[in-house]
Amino acid sequence: MSMNIFGGDATEERAENARLSSFVGAIALGDLVKSTLGPKGMNKILQSASTGDINVTNDGATILKAIQLDNAAAKILVNISKVQDDEVGDGTTSVCVLAAELLREAEKLIAQKIHPQTIVEGYRIASAAALKALEKAAIDNSSDPNKFRQDLFNIARTTLSSKVLSQDKDYFANLAVDAVLRLKGSTDLDHIQIIKKVGGKLTDSYLDEGFILDKIIATNSPKRMENAKILIANTSMDTDKIKIFGARVKVDSTGKLAELERAEREKMKAKVDLIAAHGINVFINRQLIYNYPESLLTEKGIMVIEHADFEGVERLSLVTGGEIVSTFDNPEKVKVGRCELIEEVMIGEDKLIKFSGVAAGEACTVVLRGSTNQMVDEADRSLHDALSVLSQTVKETRVVLGGGCSEMLMSCAVDEEARSVKGKKAIAVEAFGRALRQIPTILADNAGYDSSDLVSQLRAAHFDGQSDAGLDMNEGAVASVKKLGITESYKLKRQVVLSASEAAEMILRVDDILRATPRRREAV
Repeated sequence: MSMNIFGGDATEERAENARLSSFVGAIALGDLVKSTLGPKGMNKILQSASTGDINVTNDGATILKAIQLDNAAAKILVNISKVQDDEVGDGTTSVCVLAAELLREAEKLIAQKIHPQTIVEGYRIASAAALKALEKAAIDNSSDPNKFRQDLFNIARTTLSSKVLSQDKDYFANLAVDAVLRLKGSTDLDHIQIIKKVGGKLTDSYLDEGFILDKIIATNSPKRMENAKILIANTSMDTDKIKIFGARVKVDSTGKLAELERAEREKMKAKVDLIAAHGINVFINRQLIYNYPESLLTEKGIMVIEHADFEGVERLSLVTGGEIVSTFDNPEKVKVGRCELIEEVMIGEDKLIKFSGVAAGEACTVVLRGSTNQMVDEADRSLHDALSVLSQTVKETRVVLGGGCSEMLMSCAVDEEARSVKGKKAIAVEAFGRALRQIPTILADNAGYDSSDLVSQLRAAHFDGQSDAGLDMNEGAVASVKKLGITESYKLKRQVVLSASEAAEMILRVDDILRATPRRREAV
């Protein structure tokens, strides 16, 4: 006998219904993004219902962030996709698709009356065997700078081959590798600024040493400054007019008004004198700088840059080594930024400010060009993925082969492991191997090739000992991916398997979904 113990609109889904709801949501989400996987993946158009803005992308994380979901299990897949994006920067589609395929296999096993806990145990055994095989196949060339640079180049090419930059992947792969190697082992991508300017074509993009700020120098200021000493501030510089908040000023003559204005001007003049006392020749403020203080600073030979947005100010502080200040009473305690040269440069039709020879020598700027806003935005996302993966690879230097090779290698290792597992768990281990084989299957399907033929050839090649066999999506054949230079980060692949198997386990353990009553607002 079942009784409803919940009040109001609270609902409960139990046992098979809860499990079915979880599986349906997660598998549907995997099916949504799987067509974007691989070098021949398709794009999705994301349109905002409120603003009508559109995004054209095949980046898994961007697609999943944009869609509103009601299914709890689907939200778990979105979360693992976000974690993958934060942790490694790429593989967001792969992790979502693999988790969905693991759940698809689990659904079939549950239909055969195999208990979810048995499936979880089998998945754990299979996951350990897969990761062990992946680690064994990983190669580390960090001791040879030339080979390691080639590895990074191949990883960047592989990452970009599934993006909008695939036509010019060699050009952008070199650009990304040069930018990351400037970081000298750091994973702080704040040192690499990306500026987007519509116009020209994608290959007009370039890497520039130093920092570029998307602002213009004040009208009467010097347009070029060598050996710059920079004071970066976030302070009000608009008090050359009366502004007393929450009060009204009544005067009985224009002379009194003039006195008030004179007092304000004297106050501003004193503030400018304090700023100049720092021994600087460049003043950058986050807020507006009005005409009067600007003219005072210019008279003192100080270059003025106003309204640098907060991100620009933060990044400038980072790369020039200066502090952001709001008060100017103690010049000796303030650390000013330094750079060798500040000048105006033209990019397309726009003037920007370039800081060369900054204190953080690893700082650089990538200027992205493209024919439309959507193209430039997608190029930015693609390049960000490549830079993220490369910066992680510089830290964890091992690499593995791509093109479905690593997945098939892990699948074969899992099949071997299944032979030594006793009981029903062995069926779950085999199911994990089948889910891994779905990745090369989807790669082939998305390219319009016969996936069943290609994947069976690939599996046979691996059992024959061709451990570098993978899918060549340009020719539609099984080939040596090592010779083709299809390389991926070991950390990326490892994180995909770990996150997908953990998410699948979590969803498999669900036997009840409780939905709380929505909070009602009381009428006033």
